Amino acid sequence: MACIKNEIPFQGTKEQEEQLLKVINQFRDDKGCLMPIMQEAQNIYGYLPIEVQTMISDALGVPLEKVYGVSTFYSQFSLTPKGKHTVSVCLGTACYVKGSGDIYNKLMEVLGIVGGECTPDGMFSLEACRCVGACGLAPVMIVDDDVHGRVTVDDVEKIIDNYREV
Repeated sequence: MACIKNEIPFQGTKEQEEQLLKVINQFRDDKGCLMPIMQEAQNIYGYLPIEVQTMISDALGVPLEKVYGVSTFYSQFSLTPKGKHTVSVCLGTACYVKGSGDIYNKLMEVLGIVGGECTPDGMFSLEACRCVGACGLAPVMIVDDDVHGRVTVDDVEKIIDNYREV
C-alpha cells in the first residue's frame, strides 16, 4: 500500500462504498449531517480521499467544495491514509527545549518522509503534536499509544525498529 502524498492510489472496495451509502442514507435527513457522515466515512476508509468526498457530495447534493472545505478545516480529518503505526513527536515548549525538534528531524531521515506523510510500505505515519502533558518526561515521542520519554536522537532508530517487527 503506497501512501506518500500525491502518489496515493485509491483502493476503496465495493463493500466500503455500500457501507458509506448506508451511512449517508441513515443521516441524510438530519440537519448538520455532513460532519457525522464524514466522520463515519473516515472510519470506513481510514481517511477521506477525493473519491470518497465526491461520493458524499454526489449523494447529498452538496458542492464538492463544501465537503473539501470541511475536510481541510477540521484537523480530525485526514486526506491521506495513516500507517499501521502513528509516530508523534511533541513539539511543545518543554519537549522542544530538550531537543524534540532534532528527534523529529531524525525521524524524517529514518522514515524517509516528512510530517503528515506515510511511508511507502504503509507501516509508519509521522506527525508533530503540541504538549501531550508529559513534560516531566521531555522530550516525548509517541508510537501508537506508547509514550517514550527522555528520548534522544540516538534512541530513534531503535524505537522505530521495535515497531517494524510488530
